[in-house]
Amino acid sequence: MMITHPLASTGISVSALGLGTVKFGRNQSVKYPTSFDLPSDEAILQLLDLAREEGLNLLDTAPAYGTSEERLGNLLGSRREEWMIVSKAGEEFHGDLSSFDFSPDSIRKSAERTLRRLRTDRVECLLLHSDGNDLEVLDHSGAVEVLFELKASGKIRAAGISTKTVAGGLRAVELGLDAVMVTYNPWVRDEEPVLDAAADQGTAVFLKKALGSGWFGGDSPSADPVQTAFRFVFEHPATTAAIVGTINPAHLRDNCRALREALGEN
Repeated sequence: MMITHPLASTGISVSALGLGTVKFGRNQSVKYPTSFDLPSDEAILQLLDLAREEGLNLLDTAPAYGTSEERLGNLLGSRREEWMIVSKAGEEFHGDLSSFDFSPDSIRKSAERTLRRLRTDRVECLLLHSDGNDLEVLDHSGAVEVLFELKASGKIRAAGISTKTVAGGLRAVELGLDAVMVTYNPWVRDEEPVLDAAADQGTAVFLKKALGSGWFGGDSPSADPVQTAFRFVFEHPATTAAIVGTINPAHLRDNCRALREALGEN
């Protein structure tokens, strides 16, 4: 099985490894070492089955991930209750370009559309999908207030932001958001102060690019850079889950094995 961690004070527990689903719905303008075709429905179902067998219960999606939300909604069906779903709001992807809108009306409409696409009455966590102007989004757009409204109504269980700056991550923790998603790995440590602050406040931390999007920081001296990365990121007490996107069953198995070994679970 897979170790789990609490999602802030929500009473929800999520697996230490989350399955990122950008590759379920988008293969344009993505920063991966190699190109890929979108998987078939059958391939996605098999990957989801494998993830559950390995003990994962966390899925990460977003409107900016092309058709990812719709495909998950179509494929999960009655098994939706087996999963803790993180989605996002604020960024849209059109063909090969992203656009951003953090106005209250846009965030509300995006959240409602996410629920329709996923065919569910709530998501376990909704993150603002920052454009990099983190402080502007957090302090002046009105989006945070909408997240708290959605949480009060039960449409989301936790509210947070996927940030791109240290200042933004620190401000999110200060504002009392339940979760932050930050970039952190052995090769990119700039946002470590955000993890430090989150540990002090009990804020959940989801990690993006924990494996460097497959680049592993260039030439890695480690014989097992995946295990090395997992060991490093989970040494920090704030780390709730590492989100790793894959559509390759062998990679998923290897990631699960590496994480268990890194955490001493085997």
